[in-house]
Amino acid sequence: MEVQDPERRRPVNPNRFHRRFVLLALIAGVAAAVAAGLAFAKTRSTPVGTGVVVIDTKLAYEHGRAAGTGMVLTSSGEVLTNNHVIRGATSIRIVVPRTGRSYTAKVVGYDVSDDVALLQARAASNLKTVSLGSSAPVKVGQSVKAVGNAGGTGSLVSASGIVTGLRRTIAVSDDQGGSESLAGLIETNAALRAGDSGGPLLNAAGKVVGMDTAASASGGFQQSASTDGYAIPIDRALTIAKRIKTGKGSTSIHMGSTGFLGVEVMPLQEAGPYAGDSGAVIAGVFAGGPASAAGLVAGDTITVFGGRVVSSPSALPALLLTKKPGARVAVTYVDATGAGHSTTVTLASGPPQ
Repeated sequence: MEVQDPERRRPVNPNRFHRRFVLLALIAGVAAAVAAGLAFAKTRSTPVGTGVVVIDTKLAYEHGRAAGTGMVLTSSGEVLTNNHVIRGATSIRIVVPRTGRSYTAKVVGYDVSDDVALLQARAASNLKTVSLGSSAPVKVGQSVKAVGNAGGTGSLVSASGIVTGLRRTIAVSDDQGGSESLAGLIETNAALRAGDSGGPLLNAAGKVVGMDTAASASGGFQQSASTDGYAIPIDRALTIAKRIKTGKGSTSIHMGSTGFLGVEVMPLQEAGPYAGDSGAVIAGVFAGGPASAAGLVAGDTITVFGGRVVSSPSALPALLLTKKPGARVAVTYVDATGAGHSTTVTLASGPPQ
């Protein structure tokens, strides 16, 4: 099944919603342990908010903005959301609806393949946290409710439905013409909308069993509600969040700052006469960025990055994730005339992928 991310799609509009992977899910058997591991704080005063927050981002390199939802895990401002909600963000703000409180946030870490990210709101305190459940007992036919920043209005909206499937696998397209598979998802007919990504899927007791993430592309998900939505099981999402919090990076979990090359690549099918059978064709180079300083221009095709063959446009971001800001990376490329070149690029610090 081909689905679109309700928060991400090309081209970028100034007020677009985050269109990346949109998943809804829960994970069994670890919710209590993770909650303890994340050390939820207690205060004597009444905690602020509902445990669900709005996430607003600026995408300076794409000249756009994006909106999504997050779940507060600790009173000091650790927030769980989808990776696609913060992908490409040059600044992130967390807003507690109806309280007047807002915070800038940093990215603690993220998992691209599972579409999970952990944020930290700066100088936050006494925030109400979400009530965590487990995805293990979830069954087809049970009642659920999705809560999120539907429509990107900044207000929280809920949508009721039932679980229509478990352990679902979907294919999600990306901006470079590639695709990614997301597995083990909870399927629901709750009416999800763009902006809901990262919000909670609640059971009848009000416990979080999943994280709203994706919906079917049919019917135009960006503006209208979908009756075919997906969530990441909360147990899985919390397991990833705990790994991030403890600094345990992996081949899929990225910790800290992200290396920045400063190029935009295009799908091979759109590259016209520049395209070969592989490589990443540069659609644009950011002025003053690392690629520009190294002499790369639009129309060049990157074929080798750091000694690794670039098999497709989507392979370049994956290779970039293996490098840290400040790293000097050898790049081999072919220009628009077919001539081969080599250069060395010093990566800058950039937005998360």
